[in-house]
Amino acid sequence: MMLLAVSGGIDSMYLMHRAPRLFPGASFAVAHCNFGLRDAESDADEAFVRSVCAEKGLPCLVKRFNTAAYAASKGISIEMAARELRYGWFTDLCRGTAAELSGTGLSGFEAVAVAHNANDNAETLLLNLIRGCGMRGLCGMAEKGIVPGSDGIPLLRPLLGLERGEIVAWMTKEGLAWREDSSNAQSGCRRNVLRNEVFPLLQQLNPSLIATLRQDMRHFAEGNAIAESYWEAFAAQSGGFAGKGVDIDVLLGFAHWEYLLWHCLEPYGFSLPTFGKLVSLLELYASEPRGSVTISGKSFESPQWILEIKKHFLKISPRPCEGR
Repeated sequence: MMLLAVSGGIDSMYLMHRAPRLFPGASFAVAHCNFGLRDAESDADEAFVRSVCAEKGLPCLVKRFNTAAYAASKGISIEMAARELRYGWFTDLCRGTAAELSGTGLSGFEAVAVAHNANDNAETLLLNLIRGCGMRGLCGMAEKGIVPGSDGIPLLRPLLGLERGEIVAWMTKEGLAWREDSSNAQSGCRRNVLRNEVFPLLQQLNPSLIATLRQDMRHFAEGNAIAESYWEAFAAQSGGFAGKGVDIDVLLGFAHWEYLLWHCLEPYGFSLPTFGKLVSLLELYASEPRGSVTISGKSFESPQWILEIKKHFLKISPRPCEGR
């Protein structure tokens, strides 16, 4: 059985209505998150999803969150808080441990389907560029992935090949209803700024912008596959951060060592300025006769990790907790 993530917006309602065609032979249940961020409007979204599920005979699972309190307790944005809460609950539903399954006769799900479309993917590409990203960030979202924080639960995005205009046209033609999220019209977060202000300007320059970016992401994905092969060859030779750590001389022996270093450090949250300082140090070390530049003992920090140079190895370890 598959779990459909349905907010009530046009994309997720399209996913719900088209699911039997998108996943022939599968059975479905709907998961709706009420994040409590828009008061009566959020409750109306929930009531709408419940009513459509009842009409279609689909099980409807609903979870209410105090998203603002969660964000404040974690010191993160509302957007990130909603993401963590949503995927955490989806994981519990799939594992069969969520309280909302009690009395439903449902015991879990094989996969989660979400309604990200081509426009969402293009926005993700630009957001990744703005934040700073490696090659993988240029590939956008994949049609098949893993639910964040889960142990391998499949996350499916069957609408990535569709532009929002195509979804609107089909829903309108079929006379099907959906809910409009009023916050989408407000440029209060970076994604909405891109959607409401930046993309309209870019589409004046290229009316086929979304299709162009979709093709670009395919090319980036092909390039990333080649880069991953290069990375695997390095990882097999260097052993990564396990044991003694990354051998600097082995690293510098590869033609594109800066990319490999970025790949090594990407999961650890080092800032671009910090990464730049490390690269400059290694460039100086590589350009001078061995032994003439002392690098052992240098260290670099991210919010949660410390990278240290010990002799000719890069070692990484968690930062000690404050107060200890």
